[in-house]
Amino acid sequence: RFLAAHLHPGGKFLDATCGNGGDTAFLCRLTAPEGRVLGFDIQPEAIASTRQNLARKGFAAELHCDSHANLLQYVQPGTVDAVMFNFGWLPGADHGVFSHAQSSIPALEAALEALRPGGVLSAILYSGRVIGSDEKTEILNWMRTLPLNRCTVLVCGFANWAETAPLPCFVLKK
Repeated sequence: RFLAAHLHPGGKFLDATCGNGGDTAFLCRLTAPEGRVLGFDIQPEAIASTRQNLARKGFAAELHCDSHANLLQYVQPGTVDAVMFNFGWLPGADHGVFSHAQSSIPALEAALEALRPGGVLSAILYSGRVIGSDEKTEILNWMRTLPLNRCTVLVCGFANWAETAPLPCFVLKK
């Protein structure tokens, strides 16, 4: 709802972690009919799953089997309206393959550079028994260092949910 309220048809949106294509389809629906959606994932099965999901829904996106840290190779700085990240692992796949702060933070930095002023970055952070809390902790620490004159960071914690519940975060570029 937050993203839908801040994004408009005709925009340029990036799904930095395609997974099975749910967020990619959401962005396609928001930008239709004239916008552009690019999706990234390092796992070929994620790209294939996203492509199938989009086809079932009648959507198309430019999909890249590449690290989200390389997104600036596909878009010019300051031209993107929104970038979505959903960290963790590919649902239904090997849980031994998951995102790490070592590539996630450079990807977040690239996303901020790609965003236009007024653009939105969303990041869903996960922790738990399988993946631990390192990535979540390091990304939150990185977000806390972002200068207020460059962006506003919203961390949407749930007071009565488990500590391992998904943690939605938004960065609004000024």
